Amino acid sequence: MTTIQSRRRLIVIILLCVAIGGALLRHYAERGTTTRDIGTLLMVLWVPIIGNVIGWLIGKIPRRAAPAEPVGFDAAGAFTPHLRIELTLRPTALLSHNVPLSAGEYRCALVVGNEGFSARWVVPRGAVLERGTPHALEVELLAPDTARVKFPEGESFRVLVGDSFIADGRVLQARI
Repeated sequence: MTTIQSRRRLIVIILLCVAIGGALLRHYAERGTTTRDIGTLLMVLWVPIIGNVIGWLIGKIPRRAAPAEPVGFDAAGAFTPHLRIELTLRPTALLSHNVPLSAGEYRCALVVGNEGFSARWVVPRGAVLERGTPHALEVELLAPDTARVKFPEGESFRVLVGDSFIADGRVLQARI
C-alpha cells in the first residue's frame, strides 16, 4: 500500500469514528440543545467520504473489454469498386484553395438525405480532378450491403469531407 492510500484509509477511519461519535452524542442529547446540533454536525462530516467509498467500490467491479474498433478501409485491403459515379467538385470559398485534386486516395462520406456512407475513391496517377467539371470515378463503399438500397443508378448525393460538403455526385452504375 502506498503512502497516499494509507493516509486516505486513515482519514476515512477517523471520519467514520467522528460520525459514530456524533451519532452517539445526538442520540443521548436532549432535543433542541446545542449538544444535539453538534452531534448532527459531526454526523454530516461523514457525507463527503461516502462518494469516495462508492467510487472505490465501483472501481472494484470488473469491467468488460473495450468494444472492438470499427473496421476501416485499412483492414479492407485492395480497392474494390462498388459504384461508378459522376463527381463534380464544388469551388472553394478561398480562390487560392481552388486547385484541382491531384492523384491519390481520398476518403469521404457519401450523403443521401440525412444518411452518410463511408467511401473512398482513387484519382489515378497522372490525372487531376478539376473543380466544376464532372468526372467519372470508381468508388468503394465501406459497407456495401447496407448502402445497396440507397445508391440505385441515377441517385444524387453529396460528398462530405470533415464538416464540409466538397462535391455533388450521381450514381452512373451500381456494382453492388
